[in-house]
Amino acid sequence: MSKCAEVVIIGGGVIGCAAAYYLAKEGVSVIVLEKTDNIGNGASSRNGGGVRQSGRDPRELPLAMYGIRNLWPTLSEELGVNVEYHKEGNLRLGKTEHHMEILQGLTDRATACGLDVRMIDGKEVREINPYLSDEVIGASWCPTDGHANPLKTTLGFYKRARELGAKFYSGETVLEIKKIKGKARQVITDHDIYEGEHIILACGYESRAIAATVGIDIPMRKELIEALVTEAEPKMFAQMLGTADADFYGHQTEHGSFVFGGASGMEDVNKDNGMQATSSLTAPCICRGIMKYIPKLADAKIVRTWGGYEDICTDGVPVISKIDEVPGLIIACAFTGHGFGIAPTVGLLLSQLAMEKETVLDLSALRYDRFKAVI
Repeated sequence: MSKCAEVVIIGGGVIGCAAAYYLAKEGVSVIVLEKTDNIGNGASSRNGGGVRQSGRDPRELPLAMYGIRNLWPTLSEELGVNVEYHKEGNLRLGKTEHHMEILQGLTDRATACGLDVRMIDGKEVREINPYLSDEVIGASWCPTDGHANPLKTTLGFYKRARELGAKFYSGETVLEIKKIKGKARQVITDHDIYEGEHIILACGYESRAIAATVGIDIPMRKELIEALVTEAEPKMFAQMLGTADADFYGHQTEHGSFVFGGASGMEDVNKDNGMQATSSLTAPCICRGIMKYIPKLADAKIVRTWGGYEDICTDGVPVISKIDEVPGLIIACAFTGHGFGIAPTVGLLLSQLAMEKETVLDLSALRYDRFKAVI
């Protein structure tokens, strides 16, 4: 006999947990399936914790703006877990004229959408953050951006969803989605069968293979990104940092440690063999880049490093959509490394789609059918 709920969610990351919470809050029965033994074991526990609006594609920017205005400020109280949310700005740094051109373009597109973000010169950068090197000649500055703790945020959504009745099953590898009378109805795993009126597919890059079992293809690829955390340092700055080339990003936590993520450009060296691993060559490469921006961290001791996969969409923005070809199926994936900051908003939107309510934001630009050929 299959295990039944009104909604079955595939993926126990922050987005799956957020959707489960918002559904359970409305009295909807929910089952969440997670492949690994640990909730949030994918990108949700392996990212840099940015909660930013700046630097986003205009198609996904409204989701970030909505979350920062309406969800993040009270999330710790709502979930009963301190998610360590800080709204103290984001500096996106540039060291060359080309960098400044990139930042200017991002800023122009964001201000056209109503975001409070502006370009500043190197002098003003160091007035905001005196620890940055003289190599930084300018930045974009968004005072309403910030950061949070991904592990605690995922924990908060998971904990509250369970308290409200959502059921979580870990160690369940999804083999296929099965249609009954033309409608997505069952999720077949290596252990059991789960059945629901709606199925939400939200498990990162692995969503592609699962969607393919009902003839749906999301054009995305996966890319391994590395991260590191330092020992606690004296309090230095509160802003989230990023760069025009997106080669590193990070912030200082409440604990005092720094969490940084980045890409080394040495993908041919770091052969992960299917493991979310880092390399003794690539991690130091990222550190050398960070030191050029923040020289004072040269002697900071690294506690650990880790890796995680981004699900990179071909056009750079996620798919958050009902699937017309497969009634009952809702997809949320291909977040291209931008998923954590918009996770509360996405969870709310997915719950509204599953309850067949009008969504608080227009999702037409993120629909799956945007990839259809024009005839």
